[in-house]
Amino acid sequence: MPQPIRLAFLGVDHPHGAAWRELIGQFTGELAVAAIVPGFGGATTSLEERLADVPRFETVDALIARGAFDAAVVCLPDRETPDAVATLARAKKHVLVEKPSARTAAEWQPAVDAVRDAGVAFQNGYVFRYDRAAERLKAMVREGRFGRLISVEMTFVTSDVRRRGADHYLFDRASSGGGFFHWLACHSFDLLAYVTDEPVVGVTARTGVYGGVPTDVEDGGAVILELAGGGIATLVGGYWIPRWAGENRWTIRGTERWVEWNPSDGGGRLDIHGPQPHWHAMEETFRIPADTARGYGGGKGFALVRDWLDAIASRRPCRNTPDTTRAVLEILDALYRSSAESRRIACHIRAGSNETEPRWHGVCPTTTDTGRQSSHDDSELGQRR
Repeated sequence: MPQPIRLAFLGVDHPHGAAWRELIGQFTGELAVAAIVPGFGGATTSLEERLADVPRFETVDALIARGAFDAAVVCLPDRETPDAVATLARAKKHVLVEKPSARTAAEWQPAVDAVRDAGVAFQNGYVFRYDRAAERLKAMVREGRFGRLISVEMTFVTSDVRRRGADHYLFDRASSGGGFFHWLACHSFDLLAYVTDEPVVGVTARTGVYGGVPTDVEDGGAVILELAGGGIATLVGGYWIPRWAGENRWTIRGTERWVEWNPSDGGGRLDIHGPQPHWHAMEETFRIPADTARGYGGGKGFALVRDWLDAIASRRPCRNTPDTTRAVLEILDALYRSSAESRRIACHIRAGSNETEPRWHGVCPTTTDTGRQSSHDDSELGQRR
């Protein structure tokens, strides 16, 4: 019987660390945490007792020198992540890394080169590339059902700075590189590229501290992204809600239809509006079953890890790659520069996908892949992710 892949986990108390470990724990017989680099000054506050006796190492170099492992999950601050990924790749270790993975695209480039040279399997934590509703939207765009794409309107607002505290490392520029856009809006930029498969050719942004707590980084702002096909994408968002909560909404408009999507509604409801041939208007609500999977990203996370495991076995790339990771960082670089210089930044940033068909559907052992269509409210199967 094949032995499980031995994982090293780097960054125990990362905000998503416990959720990643819960997700990994579902791959019984396939993955096993065999080594730990606590990171964050050696903190292990969130470490599960079942992992308390796993061998620990203070540094990545010590891990490679003395640890017995095949692959690593890297959940370290952006300042530390590129060097860790590059070092692991050069040691021929497969890597799954938390987003956004670096402070700038230039800092990330050595990791891109190391992964490419070593030929190891790479995966990034952009889970929405594995969301079934996102796959539906991608198929609509690919098949021309929107007609000419006009706009993608994105809103992403979440809990304010006070929820974590202004002294959290996420709000430290030296550690994280940026604020809201670096930590959360990066998901939207990556997903925009995945769904539309269009390069970004212009960026105009205004970022700042709009809430009531001074921070070293932006707590939000607004961005206009010009797409190569002539459409525009906008994102307005920030750490602005005075409690633990979040709002995440998309509207995609084309010459032939428009679609509204609330990823927080179980990730599974698309309100589709189209033309009106003769007397019957095209109106549809497409719903996907509730995601009851545990761990980071739920079913999306499960599909992401499964893709990584298959990439380890087959040596083919995952849906997230070092290059798509770099492209998101290039967008972040451009928006910060645009805001600082109060001008439009011309660019050509491509982070899409050449896939013709989706490989994964966010399915795991605790979900049911029985999506169905309906225009009736009583067919609601989704729930908050």
